[in-house]
Amino acid sequence: TAEKGVVEVTNCFCVPHKEYDDQVEAELSYAMDLYDLNHRVNSQENIVGWWATGKEVTTHSSVIHEYYARECNNPVHLTVDTTLMNTVRMGIKAYVCVQLGVPNGKQGCMFTPTKVQVACYEPEITGLQLCQKTQSPSNPKASGTVKPMMDLAQIAEASSKLSSMLDQVLSYVDDVLAGKQPPDNQVGRALLDMVHSVPKMTSDQFDDMFNSNVKDLLMVIALSQLIKTQLQLNEKLTLLTTL
Repeated sequence: TAEKGVVEVTNCFCVPHKEYDDQVEAELSYAMDLYDLNHRVNSQENIVGWWATGKEVTTHSSVIHEYYARECNNPVHLTVDTTLMNTVRMGIKAYVCVQLGVPNGKQGCMFTPTKVQVACYEPEITGLQLCQKTQSPSNPKASGTVKPMMDLAQIAEASSKLSSMLDQVLSYVDDVLAGKQPPDNQVGRALLDMVHSVPKMTSDQFDDMFNSNVKDLLMVIALSQLIKTQLQLNEKLTLLTTL
């Protein structure tokens, strides 16, 4: 979907094609049939652009982009770097096409990078983290299966991971201050935003807020138990009246 200058990509599919030195052959009828089938199930999803594997825009990108410009207004081109060269994170970049040229003269276009933000829901994050554990099991002789952990174990693991990330951040800051590592403006701005996002409160204020939330949680649990008991009594009384 596209709204107020923000394009949200929620689904995609592959289109069989062949690339030559001077042209591109794509099965456009297959692409339209697949889109029509998907649109029947997800009527709110529309074409907002196209994607390709690779770390940069190629010479054939303008040809493919010209076709999708007829399918939607101002399509977005995504590149997904599946080579994972010198990195453990799959690089995803987005481009929009800007028209160039003079009136009544030669026309062209230029792919301009735009900001990309990968968003996901909490259950998806939990599922992906569980899948990552099967890549390198701690016990090589194990079958590779991983069982979901209990709540307390998840909290302990998250706390340990948070502590490790804080150590990495502190080590980076110390190295920058000592001149061992060149500073990165993007990392500095991210750290500044993170510090400003932390609410400023004293330890007493934090204790009061925490205790208040705990009391509210206990009250909700007590009310849910009362409602459950009332429903059970109502069910038994209804059963007695029908006898």
